[in-house]
Amino acid sequence: MSPADRPLRVIFAGTPEFAVPTLEALLAARHDVVAVYSQPDRPAGRGRQLRPSPVKQCALAHELQVRQPRTLRDPEAQQALSRLGADVMVVVAYGLILPPEVLSAPRLGCVNVHASLLPRWRGAAPIQRAVLAGDAETGITIMQMERGLDTGPMLARESLPIDDTESAGGLHDRLADLGARLLVTTLAALDAGELTPEVQDDAEATYAEKLSKAEAPLDWRRPARDLDRQVRALNPWPVAEARLEDAPLRVWQAVPLQGQAEPPGHIVRAGPDGVDVACGDGLLRLLQVQPPGKRAMRAGDFANGRALAGLILE
Repeated sequence: MSPADRPLRVIFAGTPEFAVPTLEALLAARHDVVAVYSQPDRPAGRGRQLRPSPVKQCALAHELQVRQPRTLRDPEAQQALSRLGADVMVVVAYGLILPPEVLSAPRLGCVNVHASLLPRWRGAAPIQRAVLAGDAETGITIMQMERGLDTGPMLARESLPIDDTESAGGLHDRLADLGARLLVTTLAALDAGELTPEVQDDAEATYAEKLSKAEAPLDWRRPARDLDRQVRALNPWPVAEARLEDAPLRVWQAVPLQGQAEPPGHIVRAGPDGVDVACGDGLLRLLQVQPPGKRAMRAGDFANGRALAGLILE
């Protein structure tokens, strides 16, 4: 059996939906996933009932062993992980810090699937920050993990163009699929000793800070192209927001246009094609919005029967 076909004993660690395609790819490649680590179940929904993570749901569907320690700093948790005798630990958006005792436990160490072209956008929100910054491309980096935050040597990188109409949600799905494919081929090469890790240039590093709801409000004094990126980067969470007649209006989709005839925030026109709002430079056409207590809808439908032109969005 060639190294490329040899199944590995794999510990998988991940929590959100982004990690699920990689877990499924490992199983499809017939690797022996000896345990799946995921964050503890969290309260969710209106009833605040405990909900398992997407990775845990996937693992249970495949009848895999699931472990959910609150920390891996505990010596007993570390010993339990070490006793699994894994060849490698694959980490995808797990959310817990791996201490040195865990990093060194598997034969091939711990390998991370990161959604950016490192060293650009280290940190928690690389997909959204790439969209917000107007990057022309992003990608996946497979990295050998060390103690620093996304600082380890790179084993493989593959780029992906960012479409100028793409939301963070759409880019998330494309990167998840790319990461799954790249991880499987990288593991085979790593096990065969065919990779030369590339040290990151710390001088080129940027930090992708976690998103917050405080970033949702749209500032109409800014250029329309910047607000368009904000709308796309914050979709599906926390969603860009404006205020119309003192009520919140979530903006799910928009497009920047040339021209400006009114002060920033003024609704210049509203019709079947959308709602055009003056910005510091250009116009932002709202295409999909969500009023309070309602589902997201076409902005043209929202404008139907309403005299929006001349009103001010704050």
